[in-house]
Amino acid sequence: MLNKEISGGTAHKLPSDLRKALTSSKKALSAWEDITPLARNEWICWVQSVKKKETRAEHVERATEDLTKGKRRPCCWVGCVHRKDKPMSSSQKYVLSKK
Repeated sequence: MLNKEISGGTAHKLPSDLRKALTSSKKALSAWEDITPLARNEWICWVQSVKKKETRAEHVERATEDLTKGKRRPCCWVGCVHRKDKPMSSSQKYVLSKK
């Protein structure tokens, strides 16, 4: 099932670790395909935004669990700063200024 075409985001391609997790759960994969490309992009960016390998693995696991439970976007996420189709919001600028 790993070769199945899976939708990506608007600014990010689906990383292999998240792809593998999604294809291991029919319910998570179904939820993934049901959300908007922008929502998928936010999940991808949320997974990729961390620095440590362990944290990334936790994000991948949590993403599939949350999607299975019906969650459509990552919690407390200011949104992907990589989108070029709109300016950054003031909350995104604030969060980035604190890093």
